[in-house]
Amino acid sequence: MLKALIFDMDGVLVDSMPFHAAAWKKAFLDMGMEIQDRDIYAIEGSNPTNGIHLLIQKARKEPEEYNFEIITSIYRQEFKRIFELKAFDGMKECLETLKTRFLLSVVSGSDHLIVHGIIDKLFPNIFDIVVTGDDIKNSKPDPDPFLKAVKLLNVQREECIVIENAILGVEAAKKAEIYCIGVPTYVEPSQLDRADLVVGDHRLLMQHLLNLEPVYGFKA
Repeated sequence: MLKALIFDMDGVLVDSMPFHAAAWKKAFLDMGMEIQDRDIYAIEGSNPTNGIHLLIQKARKEPEEYNFEIITSIYRQEFKRIFELKAFDGMKECLETLKTRFLLSVVSGSDHLIVHGIIDKLFPNIFDIVVTGDDIKNSKPDPDPFLKAVKLLNVQREECIVIENAILGVEAAKKAEIYCIGVPTYVEPSQLDRADLVVGDHRLLMQHLLNLEPVYGFKA
């Protein structure tokens, strides 16, 4: 029986990753490093600390030589300055309908302030559980974020579906042994091929989700 839906936030609920990418690029440029959008999208889903480490390595620098708190501070300031809050069209209405049938959760690699700020403004009183990058030690692609959500929701893994748009997020869901739907918001569909199902866009994603029924669940 299907009981819970677990959503990534950036790229699934809100069209935010271009702003995250621009803010990270600004922070790294201020520290004398250059990174590309594709590098940021490739590590989407990891928490800020792990993500910074990976991006510094992408820039062919030694992570130990940089102050992560300074980079993170620049990123947060820039993100706050440029971010335009926008849910994907129809997502709020879709979630309101799904809430009458399922438990709903958000699992995001972004930090607590960013995640709760967005969720509280765009989707108030919709999600039963929110797990952020600050709530767990091991971020995506480690399964811990999703396993924490499952535990807090008080359900079994086979009673859940994860909805992800990121490569690391799909990998984390499959490591957690949870059925995963991928939506290729910022990457090629083939990059999400580990997902159990890949839908072409958000319209098809919402259509699929609204057709789910708790009593029947889904076919793996």
